[in-house]
Amino acid sequence: MKYYLIAGETSGDLHGANLIRSLKKLDTEADFRLVGGDRMQQAAGKTATIHVAQMAFMGFVEVLANLNTIAKNLRLVKADIAAYAPDALVLIDFPGFNLKIASYAKKAGINVCYYISPKVWAWNQRRVLKIKRVVDRLFCILPFEVEFYKTWGMDVDYVGNPLLDAIAEHTDNKQFIEENHLTGKPIIALLPGSRHMEISKLLPMMSELAFRFPAHHCVVAGAPNFDAQYYNQLMGDAELPVLFNATYDLLKHAEAAVVASGTATLEAALLNTPQVVVYKANPLSIAIGRLVIRVKYISLVNLILDKLAVKELIQKDCTLEAVADELDHLLNKKAHRQQVLDDYESLRQKMGEPGASERTARLITDFLGQTS
Repeated sequence: MKYYLIAGETSGDLHGANLIRSLKKLDTEADFRLVGGDRMQQAAGKTATIHVAQMAFMGFVEVLANLNTIAKNLRLVKADIAAYAPDALVLIDFPGFNLKIASYAKKAGINVCYYISPKVWAWNQRRVLKIKRVVDRLFCILPFEVEFYKTWGMDVDYVGNPLLDAIAEHTDNKQFIEENHLTGKPIIALLPGSRHMEISKLLPMMSELAFRFPAHHCVVAGAPNFDAQYYNQLMGDAELPVLFNATYDLLKHAEAAVVASGTATLEAALLNTPQVVVYKANPLSIAIGRLVIRVKYISLVNLILDKLAVKELIQKDCTLEAVADELDHLLNKKAHRQQVLDDYESLRQKMGEPGASERTARLITDFLGQTS
């Protein structure tokens, strides 16, 4: 079978790579074209039509500022799909772009599978009606999504969360501390996100934590689409190590973490690292978001547990003083720290077992077998 996969950001690239490997196991003749990042390219043995570094625009204002680039990418991908004529289009999250591609593919008679459901429960819930029209099979990775879609008369598959796969498959680096010269002091992990906008707004504040917590190593998790020089220019007088392709090892060794809202908040929880969740964006984007977003929390940890298990500091509340205060509680207030860890245990029970990639690949190949 021929599969065309589209992921538009770093987390989708990780899950797309795992899905490609699972599809290869079930379909020995699988062939791939893709929009994705380094991990998907490596898994498929193919060069991406568009790399995720050219795709990830976040926030209402940022999207508006890049409308010409987005339109160009849409035209390019549609033409590439038409030339490739896949048996299935597999879309991974990234709904603003992917739902437009789904509409095109559906009209062209191509099977459309959607892995990692669009977060329509958060805002503009009527998009479910479009999903029902243009998506043949929808695979959800958050437990509460099944009931949400059922209220709209849509049957979906809960496949578990692919982060469980990624964590289960991770091989710990036994020499992590020594190789990165982190002996002697405990670690605070700083995860400022994977997009330019996030990093540029969060890292300057995060780096100041090194002066508030001199008894700790403050270590930055670098995103693969940037280099160390980019991070260094945002850190002011702080000279913090920036580690690439080592986020899981960093979180496993960290006593606590400061994490930009997104997939990484769930990764930190599943790796049992107490965290404070932070976020800053364009003020207009935040203002618009608050008008339309219907959820109580921004972090996946809190959304899944339906409680404020980890502190969320957003926009004007995201100050050095507030972040340092919560970090101090996580590091030094035993009862507070233990409550976070207890909530993490409840989260793991809700999430289920690894195997999301294998379950999704099986459902896709079975579906294609029925339609061929």
